Amino acid sequence: MPWPDTRLLDLFGIELPIVQAPMANFAGVEMGIAVAEAGGLGALPCAALDPDHIRSGVAAFRAHTQKPINCNFFCHIETPPDLSKDRAWLERIAPYFAELGVEAPPLPLPQGNPPFGERDCAAVEALRPEIVSFHFGLPPAPLRARVKATGCKILSTATSVREARDLAARGVDAVIAQGAEAGGHRGMFLETDVATQTGTVALVRGICAAVRIPVIAAGGIGDGRAIAAAFALGASAVQIGTAYLLCPEAKASALHKEALAAPGRETAITNVLTGRPARGIVNRFMREQGPIDAAAPAFPLARPAIAPLRTKAEAAGSTDFSPLWSGQGPAPSARVSAGDLTHRLAGDALALLG
Repeated sequence: MPWPDTRLLDLFGIELPIVQAPMANFAGVEMGIAVAEAGGLGALPCAALDPDHIRSGVAAFRAHTQKPINCNFFCHIETPPDLSKDRAWLERIAPYFAELGVEAPPLPLPQGNPPFGERDCAAVEALRPEIVSFHFGLPPAPLRARVKATGCKILSTATSVREARDLAARGVDAVIAQGAEAGGHRGMFLETDVATQTGTVALVRGICAAVRIPVIAAGGIGDGRAIAAAFALGASAVQIGTAYLLCPEAKASALHKEALAAPGRETAITNVLTGRPARGIVNRFMREQGPIDAAAPAFPLARPAIAPLRTKAEAAGSTDFSPLWSGQGPAPSARVSAGDLTHRLAGDALALLG
């Protein structure tokens, strides 16, 4: 039987309404290829890549499949350095450095890759991916217009009806409705209080009623029943992240995969690991310093602040300081390939919808 809503299939030129979450640092081009070949929308997470690696990633994707690719970027607003705040944070967590016998990082903390800007936009203009998606809002209008001029379809994430309306007014082709259950960073850009974030069911229903463009449901979706439920709420597709992290194509560490597969895993939204709210499996650092604390360095500086601790702990087999991103949906029981998982999820959903 056909899917009850084919707007996303027609818009992207794909066979299955399954969008792979980009998951920067935890997924790569291999996963994107596998999902694309299976009929879903594969992604290249570009937020942690420089333009040269974006070009090589797209080239690798194109060498293995002719299916559409989604290039994903961050659009966070860079926060000016606050050395006094960062110094106070390092002093607060100094006992951990003493315990593990490692040195604290020097100040200023490294910013890492900047948000979507001129160099990224030039790469998009040269590469012309079929889809470009953004997290934490949208880039400035001039850059957005240049992306649109290439013929790319544009997506972005909303965590509220207000954010969805804002994205629709600024011309996105579809909106990702990210519920509170989703793993990883909240895509919030107008909202500021993570405690008010709406769950996936209520959010998808509200956004579908508020905008005319297609809606992609995200958050806690990891099996056929959840996919079928998303369509019942009015979604045109689903975005899946956590379920793919146990696939062999995922770049998640063995420790991360072990934690994902553990029965009854506990997750929480925290800002102490990166500086922005993100849902992950609860570990020692989250319990003792968070999960939310305004004293943490601004995004993305909280990550390098604890990087030496994470490296030393992981070498000893501990995830006490690791970002173990995970949604609240079920993890797959078998570690199958990303392509096989895509087919399985679609088949289970269609059987229920039928």
